[in-house]
Amino acid sequence: MTTYADSGVNIELGDDASKVMYEAAKLTWENRKGRIGEVVAPKDDFSGVRVIDVSQLPAGSVMCMGFDGVGTKVELAERLEKHDTVAFDLFAMVCDDAVVYGGEAVLIGSILDVNSLGKEGASYLNFMKQLATGYVTAAKAARVAVINGEIAELGARISGYGAFNYNWGSAAIWFAKKDRLFTGAEIKVGDKVVTLREKGFRSNGFSLLRKVMKDNYGEQWHAEKLDGKSMGELALEPSQLYCAAVCDMFGGFADEKQCEVHGVAHITGGGIVGKLGRVLKRAGLGAKLPTLFEPCALMQHAIKIGNVARDEAYRSWNMGNGMVVIVAPGEEQKAIAIAAQHGIEAKVCGEIVKEPGIVL
Repeated sequence: MTTYADSGVNIELGDDASKVMYEAAKLTWENRKGRIGEVVAPKDDFSGVRVIDVSQLPAGSVMCMGFDGVGTKVELAERLEKHDTVAFDLFAMVCDDAVVYGGEAVLIGSILDVNSLGKEGASYLNFMKQLATGYVTAAKAARVAVINGEIAELGARISGYGAFNYNWGSAAIWFAKKDRLFTGAEIKVGDKVVTLREKGFRSNGFSLLRKVMKDNYGEQWHAEKLDGKSMGELALEPSQLYCAAVCDMFGGFADEKQCEVHGVAHITGGGIVGKLGRVLKRAGLGAKLPTLFEPCALMQHAIKIGNVARDEAYRSWNMGNGMVVIVAPGEEQKAIAIAAQHGIEAKVCGEIVKEPGIVL
């Protein structure tokens, strides 16, 4: 007799995986207690309803959603069979985008498409538990609650390295005060630019990295060593989460602002020139950035062995600078101190100038 499991979909394993992620999600609800986005769950059940009470939102409150995913960085987790940091990459792509607009990320939902949760009697729930561990720690760092999610076994539609393959995407709901949204008009000549350090690649430019590494080291490049660590470990460095720190700077949705922030750029695909350029275009201004952070060791190595041009590197990768915050003159040390409270290294890297364009 043919069963659903014979086709590659195991309902029992699916329920077990959903329960693992639900129990992890429940641990994140504490992150929003007493704040906008506090989770209300009338019934303790992974398939039950979870909602938030928005009946007391003040006039001028706005809400939006952002969508993104980890992309091909999951291949590194598959190569190393290490999945407990992938949620940092997932959350960074949506939560750190929210602060660019002046929003505070509040709630996360995700969809996890897997090849299989288990084959030939073997269960991959241990990998699901690793993902769940990352869920909890990343949500705390981002100060968000995981409210919902979906897991689907899609068989050959999902492929990759090794036995456990997946794609992971998410949506973040964020709230803001209309009068706190960044429009570009706030940015002035003479404003200081503070850069927040990134120690890895985030979730961008991995197609270029994989090509360079495969061309030079072959298919098993992740096992090669650099400075005493495997290149796979270095490539899997989890994304730094900046959203909570930047919200503390400008006040997020409802807190008192601690620093006069005029603009924010999240350095992902397109690099500093693309992302900061987009922010400055609205202001009709430019920036001189002579003291940016240096790229991580693996990035520098890839540039050297791959003969990657400087402009191409700065367009493809963050080059050590995961986010830049534009602040009023005299406010830069406040921003640096707030970042430090969140374990983020920051420094002044330049200032806003009248002439359009970005000089690195």
